[in-house]
Amino acid sequence: MPVPVNQIMGVGSYVVKQHLLGRRRYPLVLMLEPLFRCNLACAGCGKIDYPAEILNQRLSVQDCLEAVDSCGAPVVAIAGGEPLLHKDLPEIVGKILARGKFVYLCTNGLLLEKKLDQYQPHRNFAWDIHLDGDRETHDHAVSQAGTYDRAVSALKAAKAAGFRVCINTTLFDGAQPARVAAFLDDVTAMGIDGVMISPGYAYERAPDRAHFLNRQKSKQLFRDIFRAGRGKGWKFNQSSLFLDFLAGNQRYQCTPWGKPTRNVFGWQRPCYLLGEGYAKTYAELMATTDWDQYGTGNYEKCADCMVHSGYEATAVVDAVSNPWKPLLVALRGPRTEGPMAPEIPLEGQRPAEDLYGRHVQDAVAKLAQDRRPVAEAAD
Repeated sequence: MPVPVNQIMGVGSYVVKQHLLGRRRYPLVLMLEPLFRCNLACAGCGKIDYPAEILNQRLSVQDCLEAVDSCGAPVVAIAGGEPLLHKDLPEIVGKILARGKFVYLCTNGLLLEKKLDQYQPHRNFAWDIHLDGDRETHDHAVSQAGTYDRAVSALKAAKAAGFRVCINTTLFDGAQPARVAAFLDDVTAMGIDGVMISPGYAYERAPDRAHFLNRQKSKQLFRDIFRAGRGKGWKFNQSSLFLDFLAGNQRYQCTPWGKPTRNVFGWQRPCYLLGEGYAKTYAELMATTDWDQYGTGNYEKCADCMVHSGYEATAVVDAVSNPWKPLLVALRGPRTEGPMAPEIPLEGQRPAEDLYGRHVQDAVAKLAQDRRPVAEAAD
């Protein structure tokens, strides 16, 4: 089973408790970004184009633990940037696990073999290695030759050391179903414990914005992939209803509060993919974000999004409310023929706003202000 039973039970009981308490909005996964600095410069990434002053910032161990405690989500995904560049990450991971959380440590794998002995296998811990396809596809996506081979070598080393190892695969326009299927065959043969797969999000700051999938292309692509994979034993580290959504069979709205993000700016609103403002605390994020302003049909930047960070939580809540649905999909697999669920109309969406520059300017100005008293004291 791709998702461990203890995680299914832990997350399931947490969701049921939230329902019984009458909570409408609650987190499932904390997206923790302790830094933005990375050792790659992927053409489709919108996370690494910050000024040096921002890239040099790190969340402290205490910052990370306060985020975990105040948010309360049962799962913590540690992303970036490249998290393994953070010198305190082993301590951060250990203390989060000690709190009983499930931890997925996302990495491009380039430093993993060097850092592997700093971590210990744990039933609640998994490496989540970034692999966007076969050698040629992946190396092109990350804009650096040789990264596929290094990531696969790290994957095998982590498996040999007894770790649970998953991969994170993002698909872009031009992805060929047969080629993606062959890649999934390959990684299945490597013994990976699960694949988290999703269409890419068109970051407004990404160097290459021409190769992101729209929703219709995404749905057809995933139908073709899932059709090719019937009976092959692929392991997806995602809910069956989210996979069914990718294949165009569920009409879901985004649940941005399901995966709140804490990074060096603060608590990012509204979601992991969009930085349109920042709150100082998790409570402030939840209380002051106008959630109805976002999502497909509400906001132009969200029009084509089908990414797990927005929709996996929707699928999980649906599964708890209608437990027969995921069982049926799990038994037959995502439907790959017939009409798709009606699409969300876009006529009423508000136009995109350009807010990135202001947030960066504010953050750089604050850093300069914080350094001024230190410099004056030194004089």
